[in-house]
Amino acid sequence: MATSYKTLAQAHLTTTSDTDILTVAASKEVIISTMVIANITSTATTFNVAFRQDGATLADKHYIAKEVPIAANDSTTLTLGMALEATDVVTVAAGTGNALSFNLFGAEIDV
Repeated sequence: MATSYKTLAQAHLTTTSDTDILTVAASKEVIISTMVIANITSTATTFNVAFRQDGATLADKHYIAKEVPIAANDSTTLTLGMALEATDVVTVAAGTGNALSFNLFGAEIDV
């Protein structure tokens, strides 16, 4: 099994809608070590992060962060150690459009 350490996903959200930023490909597993959320505006806002096993329909049980405040021109780093399998999905949302960038770092494993 080959392991690649890399940037797993990057997204700048232009809307407040739920947005899938990572779907684990077939024959892969992913370990998300770190997520960095950056507020690139001069206004405070909030963010959501959800993990949907097997791409399940988004529900309250999937949130690992909900309506978390983030100050203007600031960032938040989440140390996760989260293991995902094929078809698992990471979904995020911003309280304000064009305000937040999300970056996921970790390992992708061939299975």
